[in-house]
Amino acid sequence: MTFDPNAPELDAEEVQELVDERIENEDLVLFMKGDAQMPQCGYSDRALTLLSKYRDDVVTVDTLQNLDAFRDALDSHSGWETIPQTFVDGEFIGGSDILAELEERDELAEELGVDPSDVEPSDVGSAGSGNVDAPF
Repeated sequence: MTFDPNAPELDAEEVQELVDERIENEDLVLFMKGDAQMPQCGYSDRALTLLSKYRDDVVTVDTLQNLDAFRDALDSHSGWETIPQTFVDGEFIGGSDILAELEERDELAEELGVDPSDVEPSDVGSAGSGNVDAPF
């Protein structure tokens, strides 16, 4: 789902239902600003890049449809209001900084339910430059 600035924004109830449904039903979901084809912030891009190095089934949800409502709905699941947020099998993992820390400690594969021996060394590296000023 791509953000359309002319579309009516989702109301808070719709957002809560969407958040609840995705966290409950998706193996790996990233709530981000923008979508997989066009992240709208550097942190979202960094999180998506890190996750995509390990798994190809990342489901993304564009929070720009009603940012305040998404923050509230996500806070009820994670205790955090910042975006992006990653959930694996219904469990909150963290945002881009946490994902980067897990990767630096060689723990991200395990958090994502991936056998580290199945990850090619060339697939993993210094993902996400942390450049939040990248033009999008």
